[in-house]
Amino acid sequence: PQRVPRAKNYDEVAELVVTSVEKTAGRISAKRLLPAARAAGYQGSDRNFRRLVARVKREWRRGQVRAGGRRPAIWSPGEVLAIDWGEQVIAGRKVHVFCAVLAWSRFRFVRFAADEQQATTLGMLAECFEVLGGVPKTVLADRMGCLKGGVVANVVVASPDYVRFATHYRFRPDFCHAADPESKGIVENLVGYAKDDLLVPLELDDDPWADGLAGFNARAQVWCEQVNSRRHSEIHAIPVERLTTEVELLGELPSLRLVVGPKPTTRKVDKLSCIRFGSARYSVPNRLIGTTVTVLVDERDRVLRVIDPITGELHAEHGLVAPGETSIVDAHYDRPRPDTPRRAARPRTPAEREFLALGPVAEQFLTGAAAAGVTKLGTEIAEILTLGAAHGNEALLSALERAVDFGRWRAADVRSILATGGHAPRPTPAGRSFDTGVVLTLPSVPTRSLDAYRISDRTDGGEVS
Repeated sequence: PQRVPRAKNYDEVAELVVTSVEKTAGRISAKRLLPAARAAGYQGSDRNFRRLVARVKREWRRGQVRAGGRRPAIWSPGEVLAIDWGEQVIAGRKVHVFCAVLAWSRFRFVRFAADEQQATTLGMLAECFEVLGGVPKTVLADRMGCLKGGVVANVVVASPDYVRFATHYRFRPDFCHAADPESKGIVENLVGYAKDDLLVPLELDDDPWADGLAGFNARAQVWCEQVNSRRHSEIHAIPVERLTTEVELLGELPSLRLVVGPKPTTRKVDKLSCIRFGSARYSVPNRLIGTTVTVLVDERDRVLRVIDPITGELHAEHGLVAPGETSIVDAHYDRPRPDTPRRAARPRTPAEREFLALGPVAEQFLTGAAAAGVTKLGTEIAEILTLGAAHGNEALLSALERAVDFGRWRAADVRSILATGGHAPRPTPAGRSFDTGVVLTLPSVPTRSLDAYRISDRTDGGEVS
């Protein structure tokens, strides 16, 4: 005979458990559900009731998997680029990481930023397109608040700036469903991989923020080159090699990068090869004099960057300075900055040209005499040139050099020096030996023994002999 199933002591509350598990999506615990079961007439043990709840949860999860089962994604070349943001705390400061994956080739792109605003996101996306060498047909993004203008019937409405950006680059913006990580798992895995393999090792540095976000992005660029050159476990191929095939199917990049967000700050480079920002001056390469540049300010890192408004090329980078101060980079100019201003003499008359043609010592004599207040310097120069014609340029240069050393600025002084015929002693500069200095012959004097100065023990008349 057929065996009749035995009744269970929890049959009366089985429907209550099933309803509660479905209503809470399998999160209700047997401990919290037991009081309701007791009120409904359950008189069995706690252990037996926990078995009932565990069995119902297993059946519910199994049904969910069967109902929502997924097929593996099959990507086509040049079709989809998945993007997402992540964040991590490095040395007590939060940094945002932008990740993008070209679905078919698995080519990965990672960069760091200080925020996740719309202008930052679209700037990262534009840089990603430039690295890829083209534009895919679709960009799949999470429901980023910076890119969506609203949600209607669970359909994301893209923001106007994002639509303008997509139209400029000729791709279709697409968004994932809410609470649907599987639809963008390809980039979710990259975010976790970048955090573990790139961000965590940064904490080993003594000062990870020494070079700011620029240093982070330099590390990220090297890291991307490494991971894109290794064989990917999912596709069993090297992403950078597959990219050479996929890039032929990508859309062409536009000739100019679209500017999105608030109007950029621009400045005109003045004749000093500087721009003014915040009542302070910042130098730029002198080839940009007269042109207009774009100014970007990173308030977090206290850095001011000067870029080209069309190509985005970085021209200069300065730390922010207080109003009224100046930040100068010597490399922006053709020559290093002198310690003191150099105001060279500019001859106008034939006598001045002839005198300065004697060499640097003549210019030193001229500037020294002017500083000493020699009012009739033109007449003195003419007379000195006459002395040069009589004694020769070599003797005159030697006399001028000695006159500069001793601060003698008259033609009569130069004539007196020439009269010595170059046999007068020369001063010795400080710090040098006296081998060639002034040698004085001192007269000889009689000497006395120290005994002559000894005080006698006996005194006569109060006098000391």
